[in-house]
Amino acid sequence: MIRLGHGYDIHRLDSRENAGQPIVIAGVRFDGSPGHAPDFELGCVAHSDGDVIYHSVVDAILGALTMPDIGCLFPDNDPRLRGADSSIFMEEAYKRMVARDYRIGNCDVTLICQKPKVNVENDAGESVKQLMRENLSRLLHTPIECLNVKARTHEKVDSVGECRAIECHVVLTLERTA
Repeated sequence: MIRLGHGYDIHRLDSRENAGQPIVIAGVRFDGSPGHAPDFELGCVAHSDGDVIYHSVVDAILGALTMPDIGCLFPDNDPRLRGADSSIFMEEAYKRMVARDYRIGNCDVTLICQKPKVNVENDAGESVKQLMRENLSRLLHTPIECLNVKARTHEKVDSVGECRAIECHVVLTLERTA
């Protein structure tokens, strides 16, 4: 049996000072730190780290399993989740998926943001997009060939195009393992 899931997330962007944290996309911080992406002046306004790719993937997995959405499992008013690394949400979604005898068949991510640019290299010459795919592969225990990350701008239209927000859509398939 194959199941299909769709996930979506959007977060506001603001100055790093007002947001209180850098932008994190698929576990890659846009703060110029070693092994991550080049520094970017804006931050993500969110209760957790605001990782739109991880949040969208989690929602797609939960949706494919016909389970409650990410907001039900990880409410944005839970003080324990303040500033939380969204990889914990990914780990929980993975556990729930495996417990129901499923694995990722294919995962297609569309990140929509005017900036920061993700088709770039960091200071070590590593592809930022490839780092994102590697993080997804590690957390989902899925071959990297089954994971795609695309990035689009919003052509300077609305809040995303004006760098006031970042959003993501994910479509994935789950395959039965048993």
